[in-house]
Amino acid sequence: MTRAAVLAGVGSYLPPRRVTNDDLAAAMDTSDSWIRTRTGIRQRFFASEGMATSDLAVEAGAQALKSAGETTADAVVVATMTPDRPCPGTAPTVATRLGLGGAMAFDINAVCTGFVYGLATAQGLITAGTAERVLLIGAETHSSVLNPDDRSTSVIFGDGAGGVLLRAGEADELGALGPTVLGSDGEGADLITVRAGGSRQRLSGSPPGPADHYFAMQGRAVFWHAVTRMAESCRAVLERAGRRLDEVDRLVSHQANLRIINHLADELGVPRDRALVNIDRVGNTGAASIPIALAEADAEGVLRAGEHVLLTAFGGGLTWGSTVLTWPGLQRT
Repeated sequence: MTRAAVLAGVGSYLPPRRVTNDDLAAAMDTSDSWIRTRTGIRQRFFASEGMATSDLAVEAGAQALKSAGETTADAVVVATMTPDRPCPGTAPTVATRLGLGGAMAFDINAVCTGFVYGLATAQGLITAGTAERVLLIGAETHSSVLNPDDRSTSVIFGDGAGGVLLRAGEADELGALGPTVLGSDGEGADLITVRAGGSRQRLSGSPPGPADHYFAMQGRAVFWHAVTRMAESCRAVLERAGRRLDEVDRLVSHQANLRIINHLADELGVPRDRALVNIDRVGNTGAASIPIALAEADAEGVLRAGEHVLLTAFGGGLTWGSTVLTWPGLQRT
């Protein structure tokens, strides 16, 4: 049989600090109505003082391992745009704290598409025989890079982590990852960015401006890029998988904005009630958004064994990607 990467466990973690729209409205020129109308978000969670991305990742990784009934992995991959430090990567720290020291461990930064890029990477490690089990975690502490004076971004993003354990298996098993379609367009690098901190700014000869250390996004342009690119990659991956759009039981897109999720479903002709939505409760958690949504939906019994699931994301870079799988029957813990 063809060797495949099979989803064996899921887990998620949200930090303890719950921030409502009213909390934000007390600190900036916004309102609960303004935020809900434009984003669909009513609350999000921020890391407490002293927490870092690795802290969130460890919690989600531990839950994914527990869900799979496993205690080991050969590789730990962390998808994040908010690492603990520019150097070294966050994944080795996470691996060691999970008792997986010695395993290969590295970060991926494809911004909000990081988890889908990570699935393709984990799939490659497993199908090549380099690893038997890969722990993939998407984790973000967006609160560390949000500009409190920019309501266009600071009301959207939240912190959190989600993870999956992938194991070697066979292509006809429930949970086996199907083909993946990935893409990028560097012409849009300035649409979603943090300008300061990298070599481009440090070697420019000019000091960074006050806002350059914070996350910035051109929302209107990003909206249409996101819908278009995710729809294109969804159609392409379904064609490769030999599936039709009317066979999609669950659409799980990056939780960027409720309007984007709805427009994407409409563009694909997938009924909106088949799209998983948790952005109202957790905000946009970047690379963590898809695994958090999967973990919550599985725990609530929304995802059922045998359902055809379509995953898709769009993020900075610009980057995008989609993949498919048939949902497995996971252990409930």
